[in-house]
Amino acid sequence: MERPDRRAVLTAVTGAAAVLTLDTVTFASTGDGHDGRTATRKVTGHLPPGAPDYVYLPVDVPPGVREIAVSYAYDRPSVPAGTQGNACDIGIFDERGTELGGAGFRGWSGGARSEFAIGAERATPGYLAGPVRPGTWHVVLGPYTVAPQGLAYEVTVTLRYGTPPAGATPRPVYPPQRARGRGRAWYRGDNHLHSVHSDGKRTPAEIAAAARAAGLDWITTTEHNTTSSHGAWEGLWGDDLLILTGEEVTTRNGHVVALGTDPGVFIDWRYRARDAAFGRFARTIHRAGGLVVPAHPYATCVGCNWKFGYEDADAMEVWNGPYTPDDEMAIAAWDASLVAAVREGRRRWLPAMGNSDAHREPQVVGMPQTVVHADALSREALLAGLRAGRSWIAESSAVNLSFTATGGRGKHAGIGERLPVDRGTPVTIRLEVSGVPEGCTASFITDQGRLHETPLPAAGTGSGSATVEWRTTPSHAAYVRAEVRRAATGGSGMPGPMVALTNPVFLGKPT
Repeated sequence: MERPDRRAVLTAVTGAAAVLTLDTVTFASTGDGHDGRTATRKVTGHLPPGAPDYVYLPVDVPPGVREIAVSYAYDRPSVPAGTQGNACDIGIFDERGTELGGAGFRGWSGGARSEFAIGAERATPGYLAGPVRPGTWHVVLGPYTVAPQGLAYEVTVTLRYGTPPAGATPRPVYPPQRARGRGRAWYRGDNHLHSVHSDGKRTPAEIAAAARAAGLDWITTTEHNTTSSHGAWEGLWGDDLLILTGEEVTTRNGHVVALGTDPGVFIDWRYRARDAAFGRFARTIHRAGGLVVPAHPYATCVGCNWKFGYEDADAMEVWNGPYTPDDEMAIAAWDASLVAAVREGRRRWLPAMGNSDAHREPQVVGMPQTVVHADALSREALLAGLRAGRSWIAESSAVNLSFTATGGRGKHAGIGERLPVDRGTPVTIRLEVSGVPEGCTASFITDQGRLHETPLPAAGTGSGSATVEWRTTPSHAAYVRAEVRRAATGGSGMPGPMVALTNPVFLGKPT
């Protein structure tokens, strides 16, 4: 057993949070846990409240290692109500180093696993298979919260030797970038999902089956701080289901979905808003062909509140899983951003999207889902539709809608588009909706607020569909968007839960 030296060094990485680097664990000699086939070292220590975000344990890996295995544990003392207890994540970087955004990343499991192993031929989900090359590796502890008593930890590192020292690393098979689709059409997707490759309980196969059962055309795999799932979908895609790759970049100041990035591209998460590093990694997402989507920005979990602003964002996740007051706050903030965009005459605006963030049963894949108008069922076309806001959100595939504005001499515009007519021109807003539950209400919201509201018949009542029309002018409404909600319950004064939500149609000639 070895304890870290009291002289462990507190360092700061440029553009990243401060880190604590412990003494190096060495495996230079036989004996003391070394039997010629395996060698084990155990390290214990204690972190006080206010510890750095990341604690690095260097491990000197000698030649001839076939596999590195790590396990860890930490205490969970009782704390008073309202006081944070201990929670500690774990991951690892290889001999290429721990530089922010560098090539050394080999895996992260957060707090979902107490042990993992990496070898040339295979690795624990969340980790990347590949040769265990000699050099200094770094086990990374992430003390997410620390109790007033501090956090006592124990890390066990085992090296397994073999002849030959490394087998062949399988080349990952990534999903194709296009499926057959229906040509130019509306496509349903869920772009925030977790499997056993991070803190989810479903396998990729179970997620693919659930996506098909939910009537989805496409999904995006977005594990917390790892890309290990990108090559885990072989045999699960098809003409009916497109699978894109991405990552949920889980920082201490909010989570962002890197949506539709190139397979295998890792986006670092080891920074806070005060480090002024997010813009760099937003550019990395864009260079990898993906979209920057702040996730559940008002969620109450530790580290979930979005602190980085929206200048680099391509869309905003305003509805995450079953509808809650957090989503209500996100929609209010998103609507305020639309108001600011039209007030300032900006053509760029932030589209809304919704995803399930499903991790396990009974969380429902595809509730909610984003419905995108795209030229094809392809990565390029779908991301273009999302970026342009040609999309709406539904609680399930049972809900269908059409939302348009017409005016002038036969001019019309759909979701995410602009109707370019003079300020005084009469405009007709039309919502067609079907498949909604009983007791729902449709509303039209503008930059001046909620200006029209009407009850809807339930699915199965008559035709099971309804059409709502409302007339306005661009001088009265710079944009119009639609909401379909259930009836309010519980006397809280809050609006009822959302069933469907559209991005806006903009009215008037651009300034």
